[in-house]
Amino acid sequence: MDITLLGHFVAAAEAPDFARAAQALGVSRDTLSASVKQVEAELGYALFDRSAESTMLTEIGIAFLADARLELAHAAGRGSQPGAAGGSGGGSGGGKAKANKGRGRAPAVKGQPKLGKKRQSR
Repeated sequence: MDITLLGHFVAAAEAPDFARAAQALGVSRDTLSASVKQVEAELGYALFDRSAESTMLTEIGIAFLADARLELAHAAGRGSQPGAAGGSGGGSGGGKAKANKGRGRAPAVKGQPKLGKKRQSR
């Protein structure tokens, strides 16, 4: 399951209502609601009591909240350790790409041969 979806579920469960949880996460209420519905669809269980006025978890939701918190803590610990297992080989595992300093193509100069290109013999 996606870590972002788990984070949305935990925030919705801990907040008094979905609107405040969405505001705290910096997403729209519809996005948060869709994330929670996707988690419920993947699990096959209703995690929230939709008939209540405020955010109310079902019994399954309470049990899943504890598991979701553990998974988020585990993922946060895995992301802070360099060279942690579970990555995809190289790289830092996410985040914004950084420019390669001093690498890349040099500007083309008119009349000069291109680097790495050989003239075709006739």
